[in-house]
Amino acid sequence: MRTDSFQQILEDLNNSSADVEASALISTDGLMIASALPIGVDEDRVGAMSAALLSLGDRAGRELARGAIDRIMIQGEKGSVIMTSSGDEAVLTIMAKPNAKLGLIFLDIKRASEALSKLL
Repeated sequence: MRTDSFQQILEDLNNSSADVEASALISTDGLMIASALPIGVDEDRVGAMSAALLSLGDRAGRELARGAIDRIMIQGEKGSVIMTSSGDEAVLTIMAKPNAKLGLIFLDIKRASEALSKLL
């Protein structure tokens, strides 16, 4: 039942904007909790990369005296990957199209992250 709720929130996030291509909720140790990824995207790879980047981002934030991180973002020529914590035990990762309206996506991510963290 809880997994269905996670899944619904991710699908709603994907449908909230045409710019959001995929989303996933991943434990901080890299295990996939729920995902709304397109066919052909490797869940294990997304999970492992998200956990590694979040861990490295947290460390960089501390080492460089930037405090707790809000989000990690990678922008590439084919789009963006945005990661944010969802509670203490998980990370919400989304993939967005190039030239996406990031302000709106950040708002949608924040809402989804809060909803997911309440269920964790």
